[in-house]
Parts: sequence; structure tokens; C-alpha cells
Amino acid sequence: MGQMNAVGTSRDVGNPLLFLLSFRQRDELSSVYAQAGWQVIAARRRDAAAQRFRTSGAQVAVVDARGALEDGLAALGDLAMPVADAPGALLALLSKGDADRLDDVLAAGATHFLVSPVTETELAHAARFAFRHVERLGGGWRDVEARSGTLAWSYDPASGQHRVSQGLAAMLHVDAAPRTRALLAALPRAARASLREARRSLAAGRPAVAFAHSVPVLGRVVVHLQRAEQGRIHALIEPLSAQENDSTGAAGPQLADLAGAHAWMDGRLAAGQPVSLSLVALGGIEAINRDLGREAGDWLLRAALRRIEAAVAEPLGRRAVVARAEGAEFLVAASGAGDTRLQRADAAIRQTLGRPFVAGEQVARLSARVGRVDGAAGDTAAQLLQRAQLAIDAAEGDRRQREALDELALEIPQAIERDEVEILFQPQVAIGGGAIVGVEALARWRHPLRGELGAEALFGAAERAGLTVALSEHVQRCALRRAANWPATLAALRLSINVTAQDVAHGGFADLLLDRVDASGFPRRRLTVEITEGGLIEDLADAAGLLAELRTGGCRVAIDDFGTGYSSLAYLKALPLDYLKIDKRLTQDITGSPRDRVVVRGVIDMARSLGLAVVAEGVETEEQLDLLAKEGCQFFQGYLCAEPLSIDALEALVAGRSTVITGGRTVCAE
Repeated sequence: MGQMNAVGTSRDVGNPLLFLLSFRQRDELSSVYAQAGWQVIAARRRDAAAQRFRTSGAQVAVVDARGALEDGLAALGDLAMPVADAPGALLALLSKGDADRLDDVLAAGATHFLVSPVTETELAHAARFAFRHVERLGGGWRDVEARSGTLAWSYDPASGQHRVSQGLAAMLHVDAAPRTRALLAALPRAARASLREARRSLAAGRPAVAFAHSVPVLGRVVVHLQRAEQGRIHALIEPLSAQENDSTGAAGPQLADLAGAHAWMDGRLAAGQPVSLSLVALGGIEAINRDLGREAGDWLLRAALRRIEAAVAEPLGRRAVVARAEGAEFLVAASGAGDTRLQRADAAIRQTLGRPFVAGEQVARLSARVGRVDGAAGDTAAQLLQRAQLAIDAAEGDRRQREALDELALEIPQAIERDEVEILFQPQVAIGGGAIVGVEALARWRHPLRGELGAEALFGAAERAGLTVALSEHVQRCALRRAANWPATLAALRLSINVTAQDVAHGGFADLLLDRVDASGFPRRRLTVEITEGGLIEDLADAAGLLAELRTGGCRVAIDDFGTGYSSLAYLKALPLDYLKIDKRLTQDITGSPRDRVVVRGVIDMARSLGLAVVAEGVETEEQLDLLAKEGCQFFQGYLCAEPLSIDALEALVAGRSTVITGGRTVCAE
């Protein structure tokens, strides 16, 4: 973030507090603003947003309406009054396609707006200019500790003094400038230990940290600590009750006990109605029970049930029943919902359970496994539950593998921070001439204890940690930055980067990715974006719009791993593509039976008839390459040419490569 420091950050304004509401990119934007020096109070839902803004002490509110304009307009309306009372500024972030709705944005109460594509520096500048607007209105910086409605304190190591807001001083019965011992004595015992640990984390270099504890008057609160200049510490206390009881406000599912859920399913199955059952298994409850006591674990299970209920309210509504099953398991049964709604419900469950929980005095993360099965006439509820449990076990693998992923998930933030994620490049070769025309960027984890881990383990751990988007963004940035600095011998190669299903689901992703490309200095015209076909099934129209934006922006688009998921003509007809990449399993089938070869030939013929170039992945033998060439495939990648390489090894391969004529073709060799 050195670029931001060069142009100015929030540290040159008097009040570094910023309230952020982002429906789809809360964590990413929080990181951007925190790196720019703001102390961020972030939310993902509209519920209680106005109250959270009032208690935050901030005078700048940012509403990220990209990809969710109607929700954004409603949120702007919610915040308009408290922002005006502050007095404050209300900044709206919009997608490029929503620029024609600026009148509505202004009418909702926004004082400033920013339209994507934007860089991180522009995001930081916009917040600074919004604060300057507050100052011109006669507001601006007011000492946070002096505000009667704010619960906050600060610590200056130079003087050794604390300063406490009026509201907090009255609540704790301490002076406005208490001694450290007096302030600690006023806190619950468990909160003192959490505070000491948090301060040690700040002293060790972390810019911000948060912890939760109970206050007799307020109940559960989160304390946001941030390290400021010259070792100062600022703390803001936020009541938690509004966050844990969030709800979509939609007509929600029916709640039942396990026997009631069984009766609900059996009744519909007996009547010939289809029933789908999702069994949700939480991991990590045992550790909570052991470390914090069963009472904390029981509270957490009740909180998980409320979250599941809220998560499925919009996609399933009254079509579903939600119940606690056995142990740390829950079930969601639905009838007549349709596959798309069921997929959205399962995704919403995973997302909401991926958010941290507050248990005891700790902020805890739990893992969640979802197994879904479908039932019809002749099935029983007991049979569905048994099959759902088998589905969970089959999807999860053996227990040791699950435990390993859980352990790795805890290390993902450190892996990103310590630059343990390495980017390698696998050549893509033109079959008709043998030239290396491009590379695909592939991630590897250089784990300090476990050695090299592949992308499957890396992204599997990130998914368990709820950090898939953050990791994907990190890998994309690293690949683009390194490719932008390739030596002259590699300057003509295309670069292919991968995006995940979670990336695609984020509103405004195309603008964000193009901003990322431009910031790296790598030319758009030499970039190919590869999207796995399974991640596009949910909404072809949205996927088509996203890919069209990327192509209009100058990039090329490939559909990756084609032939392994839900391949259909609809994909090839509906999506604006440039390349089709045949999955390695389909590639290797070409040397199997005549029927296998017919399938591969059909895929290649369909792609070429639609004007798409075809890339075969996982080519390992001359026989595979020979058959692919005869069927009309234009490009290949795989170990027949090279494994994924470092930049130095790639440069040596390109510089020292000769061509070997085989069966009228040229293939890659050294």
C-alpha cells in the first residue's frame, strides 16, 4: 500500500473512523480502507445499519451498491438521516452500468459517488474528499472521546495516559483519564485477558484487531482496536446484539423439532411430492465445548440455527422446514423449490456459517459441511437423512484429510501475508507449429513444514477459512505483477489466470478485475481469463454479462475444465467465449475406446463450429497429442511439454527450445 501513503491516506484527516456497508465485498473493501489508515466498522446487511453508524462515531459512511443497486438505494435511505445528523458524508460505490441511476442515488441521500472501474488509490481518495466535505459543512474532526453517545477510549504510550469517552466513563464509573490499573479493574476478568492479548498483537505489528466480551448494561460487545501513529491505540466499542439477530425480513421457513421435520417430510413424500434435504454438519463445536464450556457451545448452536433460518428465507421461504438434528447437525428440507433455489440456499448456508461467531470471550470460526439429496414417492425421511449423511461423508473424505484442511485453513492468512504462495507457469503450445504461445498461472503453497502443496489443497483450505476470494485475488495480483516484469524473451506470451465461482458471484467483479490488470501494468490484450464451467451454472445470463464486460475490456475468455461437470450446448450458445479448454480427464480418454474418441471429437467440432479455439489440458503422451491433432485441436498444455515452471525455468525453456518433428507436427522439447 505504499502507493496510497505517497498520495495521502486517512492519517491526514482528524477522524480515522469509517462505516462501511458492502453486500458482497465487505472483507475486501475493509482491507483496502484499513490499509489506507481508516478504522473500519463494516457490515454486510442493512439490518441496524443506521444504529451501527450512530454508535460507530464515524462521520463518513460508504455504501457499496455494486451488483446490488436496489439494496444499495434502500441502505442509502436508511443512512441518510443519521449521516446528516452527524454531520457526515455518504459515499456510494456504483457499477458502471448503474450510472444512469445517479438521480436515484442522489435522491436516496448520497453526498458523493464513485463509479467503477476504480483503483484502490481512488477508493482511498474518495473517502478523504468525503471527509473534507464534512469539514466544509462545519463538522469535521471532533474528539471521539468527547462524544457522549460514543463508547471509545485511546491510549498514548508517550504520556502513559488513557482517555475515555463520556459514555464509557459513566458506564464503567471511571474518570475521563483513568490510570491503566483503574481501567482494567473496571472490566470483567475475562475481558482484561482479551485486552492484554489484543494489545500484544498490536505491538507485534498487526494494524488492527478485535475481540468480544460482555458488558453488564450492553450485553455482548466487540472491541475494535487499531494501532495509530507513534504507538497510540484507539479503541471503539460496538454493541453486538444487532448483528447476531440479523434477518432477511422475508417470509421465512418453518421451524420444527426433529420429529416435526420427519413428519413434514414423510407427509409430502407420501403424497407423491418431491422433497430435497440438505444436512448441515458443523465442525469445531467440540473445541468450543472443551475450551469454553458446554453453555457457550449450546449458545453457538442456537446462533447457527438462527443464521441458517435467515439464510434460506429468501431462496426457499415457506417451502422449507429447518430443524436441529443430532449433535452439531441441522437439516433444511424443501418441497417444490427447484434446483436453482436449492443451490442458492446451500450457498447461503455455507456463506453465513463461514462468518465468525462470538463464543464466550472469543471470536470463533466453524467449518460447515452440507450434503444434499433428493427424495420422491416411496422414500422416507429416515432414508433421506441416512443418504444425506453418506453424501457428507463422501464429499468430505476421510477424517484425517478433514483435520488437515482445518489446520491448514488457520494458516491461510499467514501464507498470504508471508508470500508463501508461489506462482508457476505452465506452457501452452500451438500443435500446428510447436511454438509456446502462452502460459497458465498456477498456484503452489510453499509450506514451511509440509513442503509444497498443490492448488487443490491451497484453495480447499481457503474455502474452509472463508478466504477463497481473498486468496484468488492475491494469486491474480501476484501472477499479473510477475508477468508484467517478464524478461524480453517472454514478452510476447499470453497469460491465463483463473477466477473462481465465488469471484464470479461478486457484483462488479469485471470492473475490479480490469482495475487489477491495469494496476499491474500487464496489457489486457495478452490476458485470458479462465472460468471453470461448474461455477457458471447458477445464472447463465449473469455469467454472460460478466464475460462480455471482460471481452469488451480487451481480455480473452476461456471456459476451463470443459467436459467434467454439467457440460451442455447451452454453455457454448449462451456465453461469449474465445477458448474452450478440454479437461485432462477427457483429453486422456481420447486413447481409450472408439466411443471415448467420438465424444472428444464432438466437443472439438462443436467448439470450432462456434469459432472457438480449443486447448487440451493434461497432455502427457505422444499418442494423445497425435489423436488430438487429427481431431483438429489447436493448442495443448501438459507434462509432454513441461510441468509448471518458475520464471527462470520458463525463460530457459523458451530461449533454448528446439523443435522436434513427430508425425508431421512439431512438439516442445529442450
